[in-house]
Amino acid sequence: MAAINLTSEGTAPAAASRAARSIWIGRIVSGLGVLFLSFDLSVKLLQGKEAIEGTVQLGYAASGIRPLGILQLVLLALYLVPRTALLGAVLWTGYLGGAVATHVRVGNPLVSHVLFPVYVAALLWGGLWLRDRRTRALLAP
Repeated sequence: MAAINLTSEGTAPAAASRAARSIWIGRIVSGLGVLFLSFDLSVKLLQGKEAIEGTVQLGYAASGIRPLGILQLVLLALYLVPRTALLGAVLWTGYLGGAVATHVRVGNPLVSHVLFPVYVAALLWGGLWLRDRRTRALLAP
């Protein structure tokens, strides 16, 4: 009987440790996606030469760069606030889906260009899933 109590008592600290580890890994994974998106929106807001050239190359008017940067800033803020993180992830998925469609339309390479927004979305969703129990519950089988 004593062994059963030791086992059940040992389970709670182990579960808490796993949960804490999951939260930190989730923050790191989310942070990777956030870093890329922060860089991308900064270049757009500052109207960097790379942003202008890239946008025109993709077939869009250069005048749309700053509004896209502002939109990205709003989406990033939604994602970073815990209460609205799920909404932010959903909206980022739509935005990044448009990026995939754009790369397909212009015939860019699959792995390096077309799928890159999918990689970023996977970081955002994976990080959110690891750090937010509500998202895990929502996406549980």
